[in-house]
Amino acid sequence: MKPLNPPITDWRNLRVWIIGASSGIGAETARQLLAKGARVALSARNVEAVQQIAADHPEALKLRLDITLPGTVTAARDSILRQWEGIDLVLIVAGAYNEMRADRFDLKIANQLIDTNLRGVFNCLDATLPMLLRQEKGAIGIVASVAGYSGLPKALVYGPTKAALINLAECLFLDLRPRNIGVYLVNPGFVDTPLTAGNNFKMPALMPAPEAASALIKGLERGDFHLHFPRRFTNWLRLARLLPYRLYFALIHKATGL
Repeated sequence: MKPLNPPITDWRNLRVWIIGASSGIGAETARQLLAKGARVALSARNVEAVQQIAADHPEALKLRLDITLPGTVTAARDSILRQWEGIDLVLIVAGAYNEMRADRFDLKIANQLIDTNLRGVFNCLDATLPMLLRQEKGAIGIVASVAGYSGLPKALVYGPTKAALINLAECLFLDLRPRNIGVYLVNPGFVDTPLTAGNNFKMPALMPAPEAASALIKGLERGDFHLHFPRRFTNWLRLARLLPYRLYFALIHKATGL
């Protein structure tokens, strides 16, 4: 069966912009793509961490950016275009997580999550979609989460923001693929990153960040639209969602201990 996106057979000299490259999946993806010979622009709020990640690659671009501030996103884009003239792949990895349940609802934190996980992605689209459409080629990947598949404990706000990103990526694919622009939806399960370090519940199939980055890159290389990992957990969760709610809720309580 033909893949939904063109497979990537050679990373050498491909121009890749990773938004959210200072830690976790973004940082590991940057390291691995640099090792494969890609031209990588690393951007994040913590530019010092980005500089350390790319310390052995002076040709890599290192840019300070906060996706909640659209001016910093467009400034980073303009800096990249001045040096590269175009971008082949934009990966939006940046995101935030705060656990929240109904008895601890906090509107201020909820709005912060929405600003980062949802409005921040729209800020990135505002900066990159016109460029990709002008190029009439390239691709964009959005990192959501399996928390967007269905309701999970402690994800009262995080989960809905990721569900919105899943819908967004599907809409983008329908609009952009006919225009020769690839779209990737990335749904990681539990990955060992600073975002999950504070979790005090069972995290089934917890995955090291380097393995997650490798799975992401392999999905890009295959031309997948939906990249999800580790599949022994993500496929289980997708199937569980098809069950009646009574059984689904029971399985989720058992899996997480919550």
